[in-house]
Amino acid sequence: MTERQVPESGKAALVTGASRGIGYGVAEALVARGDRVCITGRNEEALKEAVDRLGADRVIGVAGKAHDEAHQAVAVERTMEAFGRIDFLVNNAGTNPVFGPMADLDLNVARKVYDTNVLSALGFAQRTWKAWQSENGGAIVNIASVAGVSPSPFIGAYGMSKAAMINLSLQLAHEFAPVVRVNSIAPAVVKTKFAQALYEGREEEAAAAYPLGRLGVPQDIGGAAAFLTSAQADWITGQTLVIDGGIFLNAGVG
Repeated sequence: MTERQVPESGKAALVTGASRGIGYGVAEALVARGDRVCITGRNEEALKEAVDRLGADRVIGVAGKAHDEAHQAVAVERTMEAFGRIDFLVNNAGTNPVFGPMADLDLNVARKVYDTNVLSALGFAQRTWKAWQSENGGAIVNIASVAGVSPSPFIGAYGMSKAAMINLSLQLAHEFAPVVRVNSIAPAVVKTKFAQALYEGREEEAAAAYPLGRLGVPQDIGGAAAFLTSAQADWITGQTLVIDGGIFLNAGVG
């Protein structure tokens, strides 16, 4: 954050998995437009550093694991206590601990992926709905992945969970209408520690596959999330915004 003062918007948001990477980029974009934000993350020290960078005058952090229902409850309660409202929920927390073919997938690992990537998003949505949004309205953005839109080699469990997250967004968009809008963002490879294994040591080669000539950065997704939670998106719900640097354009080439 720069030292310039940004007027408060009067709105407040809860962003999960936001101590770094895409979640941090989303929180940064919301703070930049004047929102107050609660961010969550597993590592308390990293979370504190993120809060300090974003601005402790308008940002709070709640440490915990996204799939832990007690953590979900505390995060929502702390946000309401600090800001008195939760206009926007961005479900970004996710995990991908396994790499390999689906034929060898450990089902216990798959359950962990599903718990963190899908059920945590549902849990936060339920609690946010009951705490504020059902009576006051708002917007939810779920960070999915292009792996949930099209098969990706060796990350099948992750892709399966993100496809479920997209479907969850559709279901919530239908049930929460007309007071709450729910949309998904499906990024391709974004330069984060989470996705590092997909491009480390070969970034130039990886970027060459994208028609726009580069990998994504967290700010690309942050800007999209800020748009989808803004008044400019008031007639958009139940949609999946693919942000992929044009990589899907190559699907029909060759």
